Amino acid sequence: MAEAFKFELVSPERLLMSEEVEEVVVPGSEGEFGVLKDHAPFMSTIRPGVIVVRTASGDEKRIFIRGGFADTNPDGLTILAEQAIPLDELHPDEISTAIRETQEDVTDAKDDTVREAAELKLSQLKEVQIALGNS
Repeated sequence: MAEAFKFELVSPERLLMSEEVEEVVVPGSEGEFGVLKDHAPFMSTIRPGVIVVRTASGDEKRIFIRGGFADTNPDGLTILAEQAIPLDELHPDEISTAIRETQEDVTDAKDDTVREAAELKLSQLKEVQIALGNS
């Protein structure tokens, strides 16, 4: 059994997770990497994907992350995420519907500002859909 370490997952809205965990697998911009207790200090940007958290109690949590930073230091691991949503809160049918509706918003946009906002939302939804397909 691996030793536990402190893990915090923070999004702009709130602290999503703060607990003792045994391992976290992170979709780093240079590839996936795993963090265990006493990992060497390390900082990485994060690409859209799913982090896998193995808690000290043996549970496994899967969370969609859209960008951010991972900071491993002697105190543990902190992930500052642009967006973080537990996979069990995401439903593929709802994402597909939202993508179709947002594609219509892009097509129907009357000006560049509205179109750019819709394109950003569409891009984010497609990232979620890809993450769900790979989870």
